[in-house]
Amino acid sequence: MASEPAKRRYASLHRTAQAHRTRARIAGAARRLFTGQGWAATTVRAVADEAGVSVPTVYAAYGDKTGLIRAVADAADLSAGVDRLVAELEAAEGDPARQLAAMAGYDRRLYERAGEVILLLREAGRTEPELATAYEEGRRRGDATRAQVFAAWPDGTLRAGLDIPSAIDIYAALCTIDVYTTLTAERGWPPERIEEWWGAVLVRELLAAPPR
Repeated sequence: MASEPAKRRYASLHRTAQAHRTRARIAGAARRLFTGQGWAATTVRAVADEAGVSVPTVYAAYGDKTGLIRAVADAADLSAGVDRLVAELEAAEGDPARQLAAMAGYDRRLYERAGEVILLLREAGRTEPELATAYEEGRRRGDATRAQVFAAWPDGTLRAGLDIPSAIDIYAALCTIDVYTTLTAERGWPPERIEEWWGAVLVRELLAAPPR
């Protein structure tokens, strides 16, 4: 009988855990369908069937179809390891080259684990304003992270004549899903090589040369 109070005490935690599992199952189903058959061809009912839940459960979890794609996009950021990026940036404080390498590593993981989601948002966003907004929000978050890191560097860290907005633009031009896709799919580069190359190029393009 002693176990009964314990079961009741943790019942809410069990319900919370079950809700998280259900949301993860729905998000996973949405990702598979969105990337497999496209945004337009995927319905909320199809996502519900794929996830093994009811349509009302999908609506309760994410609101609507746009909510589903936002959930998939958020999951993409998490899969790349936002907490890991923050920890690496903090550990490398005072070492701009290491911080650039940490950001390149995050981008590599993001494209490696969720590149198809990013491409989906970009392509579907051409006709779906809500998805275009989600894509732009992702870009703004990336720019904001770079701005925060670059702004913390001492004067003279950036290459002569380079301001922070220009440095952000150069970073964004180099570390893109298109560059990643070209090098992996067309040139056969492993992701690790791209990450290493990005780190070296970013140092060369953004940082002032160390004094001799």
